Amino acid sequence: MKPCSNLLAILEELAEDAKLVDGGEVEAVKDLIVKAERVFVAGAGRSGFAARGFANRLMHLGYSAYFVGEPTTPSIQQGDLLIIGSGSGETGSLKVMAQKALDQGAMLATLTIFPANTIGSIASAYIKIPGVTSKVEKEAGKETSIQTKGSSFEQLSWLIYDSIIIDLKRETGQTDADMFARHANLE
Repeated sequence: MKPCSNLLAILEELAEDAKLVDGGEVEAVKDLIVKAERVFVAGAGRSGFAARGFANRLMHLGYSAYFVGEPTTPSIQQGDLLIIGSGSGETGSLKVMAQKALDQGAMLATLTIFPANTIGSIASAYIKIPGVTSKVEKEAGKETSIQTKGSSFEQLSWLIYDSIIIDLKRETGQTDADMFARHANLE
């Protein structure tokens, strides 16, 4: 068998980037989830795919969780939490969404490369992820990537979301069987 060198290089890159993620920031976002009445998750493009997967896992844990933009997503209210995945922190539709959530009395958290940008600057908590985007380069502790711009941010977002699920699963004392009981069965 010949190992896939690109796959190994991606995993090495993600392992190095993961060392730059502050566990205290991850804990702060997790704590907001625990306090929230309901959790709304949003992201555009590939970051949105990772966010959608996170909303799904939160539902498996029994949280009232919604991906923003689905027809069955209710209105956000005071006591709710909106989590936005945005590498740049400047995506137009997500900036409007973040402000609207705050105007409704909801809390805001974000995963971003640039916490000083618009979304991060108005969030109650953020998780800073090293990365390179096509909008802004050579900042946030990472100048290059072997991958297409944005890919490492999206992949690390997915892994951070999964790490939060591991903590929440442990803290709520749930098993895989508990979670599977909430898994879709009309597939």
